[in-house]
Amino acid sequence: MASEPVEKKGDHAKVKITSKTHVNPSKKLGTRQCQLVTFDLPYLAFYYNQKLLLYKGNNYEEMVEKLKDGLGIVLEDFHQLAGKLGKDDDGVFRVEYDDEMDGVEIIEASADELSVEDLTVDKEGVENLKELIPYNGVLNLEGLHRPLLAIQLTKLKDGLAMGCAFNHAVLDGMSTWHFMSSWAEICRGSSSISVPPFLERTKARDTRVKLDLSLPPDPHTNGDAKLSPPLREKVFTFSDSLIDQIKSKVNANLPSDGSKPFSTFQALSAHVWRHVTQARELKPEDITVFTVFADCRKRVNPPMPDSYFGNLIQAIFTATAGGLLLKHPPEFGASVIQKAIDMHNAKAIEERNKEWEAAPKIFQYKDAGVNCVAVGSSPRFRVYEVDFGWGKPEAVRSGSNNRFDGMMYLYQGKSGGIDVEISLEPETMERLEKDKEFLMAA
Repeated sequence: MASEPVEKKGDHAKVKITSKTHVNPSKKLGTRQCQLVTFDLPYLAFYYNQKLLLYKGNNYEEMVEKLKDGLGIVLEDFHQLAGKLGKDDDGVFRVEYDDEMDGVEIIEASADELSVEDLTVDKEGVENLKELIPYNGVLNLEGLHRPLLAIQLTKLKDGLAMGCAFNHAVLDGMSTWHFMSSWAEICRGSSSISVPPFLERTKARDTRVKLDLSLPPDPHTNGDAKLSPPLREKVFTFSDSLIDQIKSKVNANLPSDGSKPFSTFQALSAHVWRHVTQARELKPEDITVFTVFADCRKRVNPPMPDSYFGNLIQAIFTATAGGLLLKHPPEFGASVIQKAIDMHNAKAIEERNKEWEAAPKIFQYKDAGVNCVAVGSSPRFRVYEVDFGWGKPEAVRSGSNNRFDGMMYLYQGKSGGIDVEISLEPETMERLEKDKEFLMAA
């Protein structure tokens, strides 16, 4: 079904929506249901999770046809993304699919004045990218009456912008990139995907939790929205050699008692946490929280396969006084993070689940803690290997949803290293940009 062209005007972009259609699995699958479990439900009040991939290429129409054809095939395995949220007779949330549903929403658009370089040269925020990604400000709970996946394919002067909005109550980052790489595999000519998704969520947790949820007022229209501080977003790229320096420094004084060395993730996270805390100019006694949404596939008992499709993450929180973090050498912050991650074993996960099931608390995306640095995504996701047959992406970014002061996404860098995409209050960001130690320029 085509829609009237709509112009969306950003600062640098004039994006014109040219059509909206839907894609369903290529073959009939009948009716399917899948209960949402304790790992999924807390994300109902988050916003759709947004990703943007930019590709070079001059045959937009061919690219779109190939993407749609491949999507129909890959949805045979990932049919849940073509469904909707629903509730069973007991009020337990689930994913519902049948062949009559709309499927995945595909929005076609054009921004002929924009080149790929216009969108990649600027390491600043997402405001100029916002018009390229659908479902800005849409809550996951709206998946009761909207598609669980929407994809906007925007024609650029010399390429294609692929903006994706995934319902976060249905899948986490690991599942998102499993789906994206499987879709790319089909588009490159494979007749089937190499790793089918593991769809049995209740194998990870089978407790049925009834939630009585209705949509809260839209935070974008009520008076409170004006109270939210403005944020700046920026991507800092740490090359492999800078990562090695950060890691070497933090591991230089390991005690000889067989202590585990700090991982790349722990070293880089501690580096960012420490320098953001410094840039915030906190009082020494002010508490700062570090939060990581940790993958629990190998932590639960029994362990789940990497191909588990759904959410199998939990937020791990750890905190210290800002003065302590800055007074001690970098390994102090790394050890606080390492300890919190190591303690989050099968027993801790089970206790957290039972506690939540006894008194379900629906988090909002910004409930990550005071003076927080929170990590989403992971440099382990092979985001630059999502090649649909016309080459690797020129850039991979997150959208504007689920951002708050201190939210950080870690991505594999295009040419190695790690991209740190972070949102901060403008004054904090300005001080961080001038911090030579943070940038490893000193």
